[in-house]
Amino acid sequence: MKTIIELINEKLTAAFEEAGIPAEFAKATVSNRPDLCEYQCNGAMAAAKTLHTAPLGIAEKAVAALSEDETFAEAAAVRPGFINLKLSPEALAAYLNLIAADDKLGVSGMGKGKTAIIDYGGANVAKPLHIGHLRSAIIGESIKRMYGFNGYDVIGDVHLGDWGLQMGLIIEATRDAQPDLPYFDENYTGEYPEEAPFTISDLERIYPAASARSKVDPDFAARAHAATLKLQQKDPGYYALFKQIMRVSLPDLKKNYDRLNVHFELWKGESDVQEYIPDMIQSFKDQGLLYESEGAMVIDVAEPTDTKELPPCLILKSDGAALYATTDLATLLEREQLYAPDEMVYLTDKRQDMHFKQVFRVAKKAGIVPEDVKLQFLGFGTMNGEDGKPFKTRSGGVMRLESLIEEIYDAVYQRIQGNEELSEEEAKQEAEVISLAALKYGDLSNQASKDYVFNVEKFISFEGNTGPYILYCIVRIKSILRKYAESAADGDAAFDAASVVPAAGSAAEKALQLALARVNEVLEGACRDLAPHRLCQYIYEIANAFSSFYHETRILAEPDEEKRAGYIALLKLTLKVLLTCIDLLGFEAADRM
Repeated sequence: MKTIIELINEKLTAAFEEAGIPAEFAKATVSNRPDLCEYQCNGAMAAAKTLHTAPLGIAEKAVAALSEDETFAEAAAVRPGFINLKLSPEALAAYLNLIAADDKLGVSGMGKGKTAIIDYGGANVAKPLHIGHLRSAIIGESIKRMYGFNGYDVIGDVHLGDWGLQMGLIIEATRDAQPDLPYFDENYTGEYPEEAPFTISDLERIYPAASARSKVDPDFAARAHAATLKLQQKDPGYYALFKQIMRVSLPDLKKNYDRLNVHFELWKGESDVQEYIPDMIQSFKDQGLLYESEGAMVIDVAEPTDTKELPPCLILKSDGAALYATTDLATLLEREQLYAPDEMVYLTDKRQDMHFKQVFRVAKKAGIVPEDVKLQFLGFGTMNGEDGKPFKTRSGGVMRLESLIEEIYDAVYQRIQGNEELSEEEAKQEAEVISLAALKYGDLSNQASKDYVFNVEKFISFEGNTGPYILYCIVRIKSILRKYAESAADGDAAFDAASVVPAAGSAAEKALQLALARVNEVLEGACRDLAPHRLCQYIYEIANAFSSFYHETRILAEPDEEKRAGYIALLKLTLKVLLTCIDLLGFEAADRM
């Protein structure tokens, strides 16, 4: 389905051509002066330079050609050459009814027949999730959902960090604590124990202690590096212990991701692609891409058109150990062989921008992925405290993600606890829903690449540009629709019949309709540009437009039954749009607040 702006541009193109004006100048935008018009076209200003004619005269010719078009209630040429447009209420209502009848709200399905893989999460095994994992998880989940809504066959992969130095640190720390375990006996030939020699709590203690020790104990650090290499070479005992670490870690990771309403189709990690690495390295050699530099093996990725220096991509360390680039390239190879995706999107901290530029270039240069496969990296900024520095606990440590979730939950629960309409159990359930909306909206409403300041009181506020405010508007609409259905003489039949959005009868009603008419354009654009913050901007605009309409309109008290049914149809569409958008942002609506 065409967007409203595409339909307007079609009308403008026909008018420009009729008036003898090149069609390339027939482009409309949402007006930046809504007090004067709804859409505007500045094409006459640009065309004047080509036609060597006064822009006002060009605009007047185009407006004359539009005068008979019933799409517009008003088309005016104003100095120095702007074309101001207002849609006719009837044309706008007709367009909204097409959107309302479509399950996808008029989204064209640009991803139909295509496969996309979204690589997000990036948690490290054997470590608890901390707030540094928040943005990757919730931005990636939203982008994955937007891709799915736009027709892609979409696959989300957590891409666990499970094959790096942290494994060597844990293995050596476990050896020191329990040296008699069979994993460390090179002559052991029996079955390894089914029960792990540690719990998730043990691992969460073991890793930071081992990491700290490696910084002051060179011998221990050397042992950990050696153990990592030995694991990567699939030593039976080390690999069996690695499997125990995974078995203990994954349930805890899934529990925390579940609470964030973040779900992955694939739970793969760096370890899953090790079998691809030897042949991949040989392929690099056969193509003459791999060469030695200061003992390491690298591939050049710089291109003549680069404006900044791009160093070679490091593939193997001097001891032959694989690096992040190695496993990322092997992951691309595996994905190409298993899924043949048309697009892949990676979500990590923006400081990894250079890394992914190198990896993507090697992937194309070495033929790991075809040239037409779209590889995108979205780097996100940090969540900061009021001091502008990365958010910490009160004691100055890195906050665990579940602690952050609990902090917001507790704040929301305290705020709604006094609501006499809710039982204690209902208050807890609503607090869970509202706190997740507060956290996710508070993050996603910021452009992904930007840093932002985390403020609990601001996030959980029921006023302003916040998740709870959006939910409050949804709850209000639900309440109105429920009351209408209950009060109608013929109940459900009347509610179902109230499905035709009418021509707007007031400025507030039309403002809401104009906002709703842009839904497919916003949903497609936010997906194309990897921009969940645009969905947030949009639903805040919808919520404000609804609030104005609600305060200026007697909805349930409207005596004219047909008019009242029209209002209800408009609210049903508003609710559908809001619920669709918050689902794409990864949270749900409360029933009462």
